[in-house]
Amino acid sequence: MGSILSSGRNPETVKMALSKSQQIVSSNPVVVFSKTHCPYCVRVKELLSQLNAAFKAIELDKESDGGDIQAALAEWTGQRTVPNVFIGGKHIGGCDTTIQKHQQGELVPLLTAAGAISNNSAQL
Repeated sequence: MGSILSSGRNPETVKMALSKSQQIVSSNPVVVFSKTHCPYCVRVKELLSQLNAAFKAIELDKESDGGDIQAALAEWTGQRTVPNVFIGGKHIGGCDTTIQKHQQGELVPLLTAAGAISNNSAQL
């Protein structure tokens, strides 16, 4: 994990972005920090939609402070890449981890426990 200073970003704006990110994660059952052009992000959002999961997507390429948020996420989670998925306030990982959890039957229980889906709504 690099430090905020090594990210080449203003430490104060990254600190504000970290606070914003943590507030978003704590206020939503599922959060996907994403970029609109990223095929891995699209795949995760499609899977969550197919499962009828309520989630909030933060498109970093559309946010004015998206670069700072991405730097803050790298500090917080150790993962700089997108998608960066949180379920129930916990960092899950990226696309591969999310897909793997689904294939292992672990994703729906996590989503259900977080209140993102009801027991009857998962279709996959």
